[in-house]
Amino acid sequence: MVNAVLAGLLLAAPLVAFALDEPFYISLATRVAILALAGVGLNLALGYGGMVSFGHAAFFGLGGYVAGIAAFHAFDSSDFIAWPLMLGGTDQLLVIWPLTILAVAVVAFAIGVISLRTSGVYFIMITLAFAQMIYYLAISIPTYGGEDGLAIYLRNQLPLGDSNDPLTFFFVCYGMLLLALFVSSRLVASPFGVALQCARMNEVRLATMGIAPFPVKLTAFVISGVITGIAGALFADLNGFVGPSMLSWHRSGEIMIFVILGGVGRLFGPLAGAALFILLESLIGGMTDRWQLFLGAILLGVVLFARGGLIGLLAGRARHD
Repeated sequence: MVNAVLAGLLLAAPLVAFALDEPFYISLATRVAILALAGVGLNLALGYGGMVSFGHAAFFGLGGYVAGIAAFHAFDSSDFIAWPLMLGGTDQLLVIWPLTILAVAVVAFAIGVISLRTSGVYFIMITLAFAQMIYYLAISIPTYGGEDGLAIYLRNQLPLGDSNDPLTFFFVCYGMLLLALFVSSRLVASPFGVALQCARMNEVRLATMGIAPFPVKLTAFVISGVITGIAGALFADLNGFVGPSMLSWHRSGEIMIFVILGGVGRLFGPLAGAALFILLESLIGGMTDRWQLFLGAILLGVVLFARGGLIGLLAGRARHD
């Protein structure tokens, strides 16, 4: 019931804003949907797999750069690769999304293969280190803006519908969020999801059942990164800009805050957390630059008194809380 209400409120907000001719609030709802999508990705690794990744900004930013670089080469009709295969830019989302999935999956696999051989604080630090490596790589490439970032002059398009229309673009992002939530729910309810949660609780016990924990966790880590990467591609299109800030450790922290605020291991927790974060930033941020103080107080309260996050307060404790 709580999940349906959250999804309904997010859908209703831009429709009301459209009726009142308030495009700013449509954009705000779109931002909530995109950041919640990024949180859904992290929640799969953190909430269900117990992998406390502090490097998901790498996947978020990489998705943004795929969208930005594709649009950059499409805008000036230049080739991204001229040899041995000629590959140009594109402004079609149905091409950019598969490219994003491919690029992020390869990077997430490489990071996961190394990172998942560690655990605890070492896993946290090594994922952070990989994200920072990609961050400094982005800064060092002047062709794509370096420290200044890369502007996307024309929003990437869909074959049907005008993605430049704020309401249409919201529906695209909302649809991707619902798809990610559906995929996540099916994965968690499948034998793979059971194995993943067993690996979170006790890897040795899972191994004694004849299932190797490493491939299970690696697969979840890659899927988690891909979902977050798609969110990054949409975020770059929303802002018309992609820069190194999308790759910074601050972004990783924000995505983790969404998950913790909403409820770690709760399917709709990232949506609740992202909505609260954006509301605090927009409402209190308009009155004071120190709005993070209120965010910190709420986060502290959630960690100390509401282990299930906002969803836990509204819907009760989950079975694994």
